[in-house]
Amino acid sequence: MDEFMRAAIEEAKKGLNEGGIPIGSVLVRDGDIIGWGHNQRVQQNDPVIHAEIDCLRNAGRIGSYKGTVLYSTLMPCYLCAGAVVQFGIPRVVAGESKTFPGAREFMESHEVEVTDLNLKECRQLMQEFIQKNPELWNEDIGEL
Repeated sequence: MDEFMRAAIEEAKKGLNEGGIPIGSVLVRDGDIIGWGHNQRVQQNDPVIHAEIDCLRNAGRIGSYKGTVLYSTLMPCYLCAGAVVQFGIPRVVAGESKTFPGAREFMESHEVEVTDLNLKECRQLMQEFIQKNPELWNEDIGEL
């Protein structure tokens, strides 16, 4: 596993330790992490602070997103995929998509290169969380 997905997993664990949903994300340009974040919907009582959105906020205004790669421990949802497409992020690397398929086809239809690493660690993190917190998870994905 590369250092960038490892950093995204650490962000996910940070969110879990804060009482939130364990999804983490980092934005990389030229081999450097320029943004990082984790899902903070619960912690901030804000329905749109998904990991990828938090990551983009923390990266700040960077001008062009050409040459960036967004890493996320889970395949991005439509909200986050919309941000990827809106800002022209050319590549997304997801830790897994078994627990949540996300919006892969949407991103690919907008010429975003999407890689699903299908990592056991990411899957286990989500499966354990979903098993312990089904109502919170269903709220997060809009299925309450």
